[in-house]
Amino acid sequence: MKCQVLIVCVLIFLWLGAGIPARAQCVFDPVEYVNPLMGTQSTYELSTGNTYPAIARPWGMNFWMPQTGKMGDGWAYVYTANKIRGFKQTHQPSPWINDYGQFSLMPVVGTPEFDQDKRASWFPHKGEVAKPYYYKVYLAEHDVVTEFTTTDRAALFRFTFPENERSYVVVDAFDRGSFVKIVGNNRIEGYTTRNSGGVPGNFKNYFVIEFDKSFEYRHTFADGKLSDELYQQANHTGSVIGFRTEKGEKVHARVASSFISLEQAERNLKELGDDDFDALVEKGKTEWNEVLGAIQVEGGSLDQYRVFYSCLYRSVLFPRKFYEFDAAGNIVHYSPYNGNVLSGYMYTDTGFWDTFRCLFPLLNLVYPSRNREIQEGLINTYKESGFFPEWASPGHRGCMVGNNSASVLADAYLKGVRVADVEALYAGLVHGTEHVHPKASSTGRLGNEYYNKLGYVPYNVGINESAARTLEYAYDDWCIYRLAKALGRPEEEIDKYAKRAMNYKHLFDPETKLMRGKNQDGSFMTPFSPLKWGDAFTEGNSWHYTWSVFHDPQGLIDLMGGKETFVRMLDSVFAVPPLFDASYYGGVIHEIREMTVMNMGNYAHGNQPIQHMIYLYNYAGQPWKAQYWLREVMNRMYTPGPDGYCGDEDNGQTSAWYVFSAMGFYPVCPGTDQYVLGAPLFPRVTINFENGEKMQIIASGNDDGHRYVERMRLNRKVYTKNYITHADLLKGGRIEFRMSEQPNRLRGIGDADVPYSFSLKRE
Repeated sequence: MKCQVLIVCVLIFLWLGAGIPARAQCVFDPVEYVNPLMGTQSTYELSTGNTYPAIARPWGMNFWMPQTGKMGDGWAYVYTANKIRGFKQTHQPSPWINDYGQFSLMPVVGTPEFDQDKRASWFPHKGEVAKPYYYKVYLAEHDVVTEFTTTDRAALFRFTFPENERSYVVVDAFDRGSFVKIVGNNRIEGYTTRNSGGVPGNFKNYFVIEFDKSFEYRHTFADGKLSDELYQQANHTGSVIGFRTEKGEKVHARVASSFISLEQAERNLKELGDDDFDALVEKGKTEWNEVLGAIQVEGGSLDQYRVFYSCLYRSVLFPRKFYEFDAAGNIVHYSPYNGNVLSGYMYTDTGFWDTFRCLFPLLNLVYPSRNREIQEGLINTYKESGFFPEWASPGHRGCMVGNNSASVLADAYLKGVRVADVEALYAGLVHGTEHVHPKASSTGRLGNEYYNKLGYVPYNVGINESAARTLEYAYDDWCIYRLAKALGRPEEEIDKYAKRAMNYKHLFDPETKLMRGKNQDGSFMTPFSPLKWGDAFTEGNSWHYTWSVFHDPQGLIDLMGGKETFVRMLDSVFAVPPLFDASYYGGVIHEIREMTVMNMGNYAHGNQPIQHMIYLYNYAGQPWKAQYWLREVMNRMYTPGPDGYCGDEDNGQTSAWYVFSAMGFYPVCPGTDQYVLGAPLFPRVTINFENGEKMQIIASGNDDGHRYVERMRLNRKVYTKNYITHADLLKGGRIEFRMSEQPNRLRGIGDADVPYSFSLKRE
């Protein structure tokens, strides 16, 4: 393997006899290409990711971040801000969902200011270092350097103070109910209840903070009032502690939290062990390199490495751990569904409407042992609440549409990621097809009584986004069909879900060759505009949602009148100008704006419904068009900077799209064993599977001028199919592409080359 840009080369000197010249050894260090600030230059009106710099361990229970926004602002860090108000523990999956269980620390000097605006400090990005495992910034107002690093449930801060008689650290437990207590001369305890929904009535995030310098000043705040009392319980509490410091003096704060109890928070503090700050930083870096090192890319540009590993970093943040270890070392969790402390795994903070598409398939392929824990947590969610989640943060939230837990659970099971209680798995999926959660209408199936009777959710019965629901329910029924077959369920059950999987056909309008909302009496909705966002669809229009027949592209091809028409309709998505009708929303939503500014017609990659669409050219015998457009999207819509995405990143989904596409394939239909081919971005990719096997993907002659696949070999044999199977990948070996300036219009055009469609194959 050559030492290329991706590789950090270190000199190893061999002192043997008269001396042997130094030689270079290649050290794989992917975490150093991650930019946690990618996507942070976002606003309510225009998202370039809507991310924040999450300083954490992979899938960690707690993230930490610099806080530029005001308390409660979902845009808690934006790159264009110039002041930091504190350093916050966060669990926020999205600004639209907002945060829960947050509190912050902030060093100040001169005056013990608690008010978030008065304590805020100007900071320069030039004085900011953001790594997944480490953050550092210079606070100009206070002449303090703040650094922190994390474990799953704890963090270690290092404050470098100036010479000052009055140096302080503010601990803010936030509003909406909090508690704080100063214990002795170096400890603070407390809890915060601030949340944005999805929690039981007894929800608390307990925290403990230990300093390595004794307090000389100890005060608390309650609802804006300073007090010398050491204990406060009010709407908004906090504390300010202080001491004299010498120039360059370093003060450390050890922090941990728990959703279970203060005693458990104290137990979680032990994750820091006896390591000093620098040793803990190195441990964090090592863990990130182990996780990111599962995929090794070579031969690209520096920016391509940065985008790839920044996307992979985002792909392994959510869903986050929501479990802890008790005194006996047992796995336990506070249930965000019933408020009890129970045994077993729990993960949270993800929305399946986004992440079923390729984030969870990425976990199944590259990180199956982690996804096994997540799947067990989903079984616990069903047992504790009666439903699988669709959007959880930390409990059920009313957001988006679909019943896509069926995809997440079935795809994992069918790819060998097995839960212990398979009966609960199947029972929970069936339950979700016939019920809707009483408090979170996006959980279960809203409109199931219509769908199960008519085969679609009618447009005119007061259920919004009815066409989107119908299309996703049909795919979800296909997932249940696949699982039912694998489990050997009775034939009548299998047939029921097989029949429902074809319900997408009810919405196809032969006149426009697009999906269209349908009324209860069987008539299509009128008036109808393919460019109208929302209404019958979810954050998109008919041009975007028509392709949501993941399990049966051939069926959609047949409805459209054949492959030629199908390809022409695909082409039209790029050819139609970025026009839109926003009347349903009463104004231009950010997803619309993101489509228009990217100048790729009506292709709206910044939102999820259309992200698989380009791969559909493979089903119609023109795979070279997929190869062209995929490279266009990777080149034009992703950068490693603060404006790095073309819309909401959404808990790893838009990132995982890039990871898959850069490797050269994509899971168009989770629930099958197939990944549909595109073309690799890098000349060389190595996937290191958990089973010990490696798959090398070699693309000779690959560059931006050679984006087309001339020929492909799998383990030295010519391979013409437009897909590769999960099993073939896990066996390891070698995939070889020969890339070309011109498309090969003869490769991948045979009937046997086409990926799975339910209309063609019913295995």
